[in-house]
Amino acid sequence: MIFGDIMNRILVLLTCFFIFQGCASQSSSQLIDAELNTVVEEKLNYYLYFPKDYEDDKDAKFPLLLFLHGGGESGGTITEVKKNGPPKLIASGKEFPFLILAPQNPNKNKWWNTRAVNQLLDSIITDNRVDTKRIYLTGLSRGGGAAWEMAVHYPEKFAALAVVCGMTPVPYASWLDKNMPIWVFHGEEDQSIPISESETMVARLEEMGYHVKFTRYPKVGHDSWVKAYAGNTLYDWFMEQERKD
Repeated sequence: MIFGDIMNRILVLLTCFFIFQGCASQSSSQLIDAELNTVVEEKLNYYLYFPKDYEDDKDAKFPLLLFLHGGGESGGTITEVKKNGPPKLIASGKEFPFLILAPQNPNKNKWWNTRAVNQLLDSIITDNRVDTKRIYLTGLSRGGGAAWEMAVHYPEKFAALAVVCGMTPVPYASWLDKNMPIWVFHGEEDQSIPISESETMVARLEEMGYHVKFTRYPKVGHDSWVKAYAGNTLYDWFMEQERKD
């Protein structure tokens, strides 16, 4: 009996030993830090409009309007950009007092790459006579959401912002330049991007003391850009704006 008990104890100890060794040999979880330099390329086709008197005075600098189209004009050929907004008006013969940069989002089902758009804008500013205190920003629908995003990422670049039926993440309100005038347009019957998107954002901006205008279009759906970009009211308003810093 004594010998049997001793052998049982030895077996138990050996079993525990091998279990411990097995556990000890297993790899433990780790948290490591690392670094990777990424390079993302974006090919942007674009239209660039010059006012008729751009060549008359070689020393004059001109305002520039950056226009971002909606999802329906994404992908495809560059001519799609002429479907709406200022590019459509230019194609029909309307003249503007400033340069207009109208890039095309090359991705049919993706958001605008606003970093790439900003790089394009910077190159246009460098290569042309642009008044950097009078750079204006506007966009419709998906481009309206991108316009909000650009105004957040580059708060010291734009003299004024006009958003037409765009998606409006309310947290953006805290990051916008409070000295930048803002004009928001939206159709009350919009079924694609409800007017509540703009209502909520405008209310938040007003609470925070921003300079914001809000135009609502009764009985108008998602195509509120037809009214917003018609006539001269919006463009005259842009021309009144200038950065003070």
